[in-house]
Amino acid sequence: MSAYNMLDIVMKDILQVVTPVQEDWEVRFAIINDLRRVVESVASLRGATVEPYGSFVSNLFTRWGDLDISVELLNGSHIPSTGRKQKQVLLGDLLKALRKKGGWNSLQFIFNARIPILKLKNNRQSISCDISMNNLEAQMKSKILFWINRIDGRFRDMVLLVKEWAKAHKINDSKAGTFNSYSLSLLVIFHFQTCVPAILPPLNVIYPGNMVDDLIGVKVDAENHIAETFDANINRFISDKSRPINRKSVPELFVEFVRKFAQMSSWASELGISPYNGQWEQIKNNMRWLPKTYAVFVILCSLEHHLVSLGVEDPFEQPQNTARSVNQGKLEKITNAFLDTYSLLTSKNLNQSSILTSLAPPEVAMIIAKPVIPDYNGGYYHHRTPPQVQRALLPHPHPHPHPRPYPQLRPQEQPPPSRRSQNGSRGTSSNGSTSRDPHSHPRPYPQLHPQEQPPPPRRSQNGSRATSTTGSTSKGPVQSQQGQQIWRQKTQ
Repeated sequence: MSAYNMLDIVMKDILQVVTPVQEDWEVRFAIINDLRRVVESVASLRGATVEPYGSFVSNLFTRWGDLDISVELLNGSHIPSTGRKQKQVLLGDLLKALRKKGGWNSLQFIFNARIPILKLKNNRQSISCDISMNNLEAQMKSKILFWINRIDGRFRDMVLLVKEWAKAHKINDSKAGTFNSYSLSLLVIFHFQTCVPAILPPLNVIYPGNMVDDLIGVKVDAENHIAETFDANINRFISDKSRPINRKSVPELFVEFVRKFAQMSSWASELGISPYNGQWEQIKNNMRWLPKTYAVFVILCSLEHHLVSLGVEDPFEQPQNTARSVNQGKLEKITNAFLDTYSLLTSKNLNQSSILTSLAPPEVAMIIAKPVIPDYNGGYYHHRTPPQVQRALLPHPHPHPHPRPYPQLRPQEQPPPSRRSQNGSRGTSSNGSTSRDPHSHPRPYPQLHPQEQPPPPRRSQNGSRATSTTGSTSKGPVQSQQGQQIWRQKTQ
């Protein structure tokens, strides 16, 4: 069986396990209604509404996914402006009401966060909930991710698979210095923008401007303006018959995804990821990131060490860095997760068990890997495994008769070979460290298409990295088409 066939089977198994069923939707709607009843009982929140956002609204959540809630205060018909202090007070009132009502556990008030949050779990379903106040920006971002999924259905599958893979490698926890789920979704968007041919356009083609800046005035008018702009430009992109179509499978796209970011630690100090422009950005030359957020993206240097902050720009709230939680200590761990996975998926000794271990967290892998037992009809079932998972684990009906090698890049697509020292060994990275090798097989050097390559750092004559004096922005792999008409509703 070919490597891609094995990967395809495992990925379908994972998606069968984590994809929500009707009951999962009903449970979350019931929790939302429970919270609405509690909010209605709080005098200071009279008239407020309870609105979900996050992966639940984007339809990018899994069966065990958290539920994000925003309590929206009334301000007539206009978008309310609530200070951080007031949000803390109101969330404190809600916390008291939740304790009095009962039915909730693990209540935690994170009041010093940039956005104050109340965390809790429902007693009946044990679904984790994060409650914030007047978080309209997050609600709109969630809807936008849902709209983007209209362009290509592979986006949703990739996001779900990348989230499970990140959990398996313990790099999906912003509190621990790794990625949050939103930044992982943006990495998938960026990958779909920079693969060849591109699947998604730069997001400035879909929405020119900074979305959060347009959340002003009459609430319904602002929301409709944003929705209509996205709808018109997404329809225009989908109906463009002249654009090349990417027909790669999800397994192929996933292998390219881990390959693309397998050298993250080597370029994170100089390059940022801009889904808005659909290209890599030179941090020091990007005027949107300077000077206000320079400290968020910039290299932090000293004579003894070299610290890096990874930059993944929020395309809807520029120039916010959605990966600001990633610290130097965890950047190497994140890079190794990409590189280890790419090494595994391109090895000759690949099997479904090793793929499953790398792509799924233990709780998901355990469901999939239960022993197959013949039933009385000669079929198969798995003890305590949902029926849809049982079907996914049946023997593959049409296995490929001959192993299919990974596609080889054409000579002109090959990147330059890795730099080697005079004794023939690979040189160390700029910080003097060498990559660890946990596998018995050597890590292959990730091969990128020229359009996928991040721009190389400029170097001075003495070999040190040099910064641009022109202030111009580097050209990335995907540019919006010149002269393309972008529809934007006129505001009064």
